[in-house]
Amino acid sequence: MTEDRRAIELEVEVPGTPEEVWRAIATGPGISSWYVPHTVEEREGGAALASFGPAPEMQVAGRVAAWDPPRRIVFDGGEGVGGFAFEWTVEAHDGGTCTVRLVNSGFGDGEPWDDQYDAMVEGWRLFLANLRLHLTHFAGQAATSSLPMSLWAGAAEDIWASLTEALGIPAAPAVGDRIAVTGADLPPLAGTVVGAGPQRLTLLVDDPAPGTAFIAVENHGPAAGVSVWTYLYGDAGAAAVERDGPRWAAWLAERAMPMPEGFGGG
Repeated sequence: MTEDRRAIELEVEVPGTPEEVWRAIATGPGISSWYVPHTVEEREGGAALASFGPAPEMQVAGRVAAWDPPRRIVFDGGEGVGGFAFEWTVEAHDGGTCTVRLVNSGFGDGEPWDDQYDAMVEGWRLFLANLRLHLTHFAGQAATSSLPMSLWAGAAEDIWASLTEALGIPAAPAVGDRIAVTGADLPPLAGTVVGAGPQRLTLLVDDPAPGTAFIAVENHGPAAGVSVWTYLYGDAGAAAVERDGPRWAAWLAERAMPMPEGFGGG
């Protein structure tokens, strides 16, 4: 590892005052509404925890290394701990908008790092788009998320075709189209397409509750991660996540394709 590591630098313009944007990027309920569930002690030196799934190894502990509301917050792994750091800054503009900038540092050199760097760039672009949706449509509200993912073997293009067919949705809808999941034994999920790309859809959801959703297939070597992620607001959203989240997780797991022999070092 070299001391001069690469960093991801991205920005997004969002509606809202600096204080509204700060709540979205620097508090547990705010971050949980567009990224993954978080708890944050709102002070410099405070503890932070990101939950990427139910397993203990998917709970990522961190620290609030810098706290300067409503302008700048830095998360890292703690004093004396290497790894990634995440610096967020907020710049206000006339007209009621702000630019949110992210610097995600800590990447080393070499092919394994290259793959991780590229994957995290794409992931952050997706989540920053969700941050903008959160602040555009649901500012000041808190979402309950359901984030099931299953690893399927095969090419991402083929998996996407199988997934969209099973969901009963178009494989390539246009932005502005309203789509609804119609596959057998599936929970309700419907909304307007607000983002579309190769093997990925972003929805502004109206059923089973107001919110946002991602349907995505992402390459992971000889396999692909298949995700149906929802962020639903209000009591109806919390109830829908409690009811439907386990059903989505089970549906994805049941349809996961067998991994090739030796995949993952086994």
